[in-house]
Amino acid sequence: MINSLAVWTGIGCLLVALPATADPQLLTHAQLEAGWLRLFDGETLYGWQATSDANWHVDGRELVADQGAPGLLLTTTAFSNYVLKLQFRAGSDSNSGIFLHAMQDSTNVARDCYEVNVAGADDPFPTGSLVQRLKASAAPPSPRAAWRTFEIVVHGPRVVVRLDGQQVVDYVDTDPIRRGRIGLQYRSGNVRFRDIMLKPLGMRALFNGRDLTGWRTDQALNSAISVTDEGALHIQNGKGQVETEEAFADFVFRTEIFCNGTELNSGVFFRCIPGDLWMGYESQIHNGFHQNDRNRPSNCGTGGIFRRQDARRVMADDYEWFHMTIVADGSHMAVWVHGIQVSDWTDTRPAHPNPRQGKRLEAGTILLQGHDPTTDLSFRDLSVVEMPQRAGVTGP
Repeated sequence: MINSLAVWTGIGCLLVALPATADPQLLTHAQLEAGWLRLFDGETLYGWQATSDANWHVDGRELVADQGAPGLLLTTTAFSNYVLKLQFRAGSDSNSGIFLHAMQDSTNVARDCYEVNVAGADDPFPTGSLVQRLKASAAPPSPRAAWRTFEIVVHGPRVVVRLDGQQVVDYVDTDPIRRGRIGLQYRSGNVRFRDIMLKPLGMRALFNGRDLTGWRTDQALNSAISVTDEGALHIQNGKGQVETEEAFADFVFRTEIFCNGTELNSGVFFRCIPGDLWMGYESQIHNGFHQNDRNRPSNCGTGGIFRRQDARRVMADDYEWFHMTIVADGSHMAVWVHGIQVSDWTDTRPAHPNPRQGKRLEAGTILLQGHDPTTDLSFRDLSVVEMPQRAGVTGP
């Protein structure tokens, strides 16, 4: 069944998620603890955007295209350093590829991005090669119609490709691109992808689990901020906040959260005006939903961008630890809860130093909110990695 609607935007085709007929494909506990995110939830094309009219659709937890104009299916979010894992299957007449650090108009794979090819053994750049950059070494033989696996590591100037567990490319770019979106190519034939997962690299701790070094509490106000014996940052009561001393502009932020109450209200704020109360973008924390339907969040829903975009689904539960990952990429921001993307929003407002009033691209602090007297939340494993500016190419 096709679970998406193609909407032309003038620069491409935005694939809008329709109500899913089943739950998203969840990650295991071990995968969540390791920091993995699902880029494809197995049910919808949420978080993806097409550059042509190729008929990308979902078929049995697989992302499929088999007709239409050649083009890319791009993540709406850009990433910098990461491990990308996926499985793919291509027919004997198929031609496809995995694009790394791509943009909407990336066409020159020798300059604008990196393409890990999916092609026949007789192609100048057979499967696993970096097109126009480095031909893959010999890989294990496999029928074209069989499911195969890629594990791709992109870290600074280096791209390493493993095909079916064997390393076939180790490439170092003398003029690295550093950052961009991930794309799946449809060129010809029938191509299928599944289990598309990404793990950000380079995360560093923001909280040491012992004390509040690196955090400021001058706006704690009515909130009680403490460190528990178990090494969690605990916020009780409110109104108030605790915020980082450092400021961040474009970044990946990750934490685990425990709500010790029913439908408590809190948030993770980012790009905040340092020292001001709650003056930033807010990724909402509120695990309530209407009429026993997780697709109908109440009060924005955990992972929604408060007052901007509700979470499309409530993935977290009260009285249980859950994972949240926020990616701030210029004017675009997205949030994953328990490894599933729940928001995908671009700020198109005029620029303003206060994110409550307009678009703020400048660096700001990250803060945790004490909302009201019922607040009783714990945070652990708070970590961040800043994304470098895109380089090595001209244009956006």
